[in-house]
Amino acid sequence: MIELGPGPSFFEHLTRDRPDLLPASSTVPLGETSIKAPHGTTIVALSYADGIVMAGDRRATMGNVIASRRIEKVFETDHYSVLGIAGTAGIAIDIAKLFRVELEHYEKIEGTRLSLDGKANRLASMIRANLQMAMQGMSVVPLFAGFDTFAAAGRIFSFDITGGLYEEVEHHCIGSGSPYARGALKKLWEPGLGATAAVKIAVEALYDAADDDSATGGPDPVRGLWPVVHTVDATGVHRVEDPILADMAREIIAERTASGKEA
Repeated sequence: MIELGPGPSFFEHLTRDRPDLLPASSTVPLGETSIKAPHGTTIVALSYADGIVMAGDRRATMGNVIASRRIEKVFETDHYSVLGIAGTAGIAIDIAKLFRVELEHYEKIEGTRLSLDGKANRLASMIRANLQMAMQGMSVVPLFAGFDTFAAAGRIFSFDITGGLYEEVEHHCIGSGSPYARGALKKLWEPGLGATAAVKIAVEALYDAADDDSATGGPDPVRGLWPVVHTVDATGVHRVEDPILADMAREIIAERTASGKEA
């Protein structure tokens, strides 16, 4: 029987030749049912007229302790896509880095980019490979989005811990603050949004999540910490600059202060 090689997939190459280097190769010590590790939380994504916005708060928690106030959980994976991570932070960041290499490797070998559906399927395979760790409490749940150059539209994909892949419409969110962020998105999202309006809605959804979920960090004017926000459109991925996010966050805080509501 002829043995097929890994083809243009760097992930398949590692799986076949160096599985010890995969994020899922870690093992939980005998006698332990789970390991305490920092966890990342809320990520939101929404579509607008020209593409999509993805945003994540900056907090990682370990139990009831804030493990990091400055973690970044939204990554540019190639020129037309971004990845947000929730779950066990260390494994999630490794998967995000490996996914970026996977896309670069494919492009160099094949001389063309994967389709957006192809990228989502590759990511689903990586999440499925982490199932054993997920069953021991070290799950990774990403949110993937990008600009589909064939359909000329922004698209959003969610996953479950088994690698199940689902396309979302209009908006979606993941992480412990997602029930509260989802309420904000359902209230504020509307068809045909501009990029600036969509970014402000993402920041406002994260603010609502932080208001009710202790694992989600809100805007921090004292430390100058703001969410990480990327937009993706036909021109590629663009990270929204901190001064713009600071102005939006201060505007939201001022509006809510002026409203005089406490609940």
